[in-house]
Amino acid sequence: MTAQTGTDELRVWIDQDLCTGDGLCVQYAPEVFEFDIDGLAYVKDPAGELLQSPGARTGVPQRLRLEVIDAAKECPGDCIHVLRSADGVEVAGPDAG
Repeated sequence: MTAQTGTDELRVWIDQDLCTGDGLCVQYAPEVFEFDIDGLAYVKDPAGELLQSPGARTGVPQRLRLEVIDAAKECPGDCIHVLRSADGVEVAGPDAG
């Protein structure tokens, strides 16, 4: 993680086609990730509602940034994408540089 990531706005989304249903993301950040009845993880909006549209993105609360980044890095399905809002660069996940 770069020092810049700590201060930038981040957004996160999950590719359900790759989700293994392992649940590490929910353990890391239950305020951001949740399982649906299909056994796959989804992101939640700030009000706690599941965002079930493919590619739906939500903001990452500042206090949970490290947890969300760790969830993306540890995800066995490599399906969590954490992006900088400003430029769309992936800072954690399968496409992170």
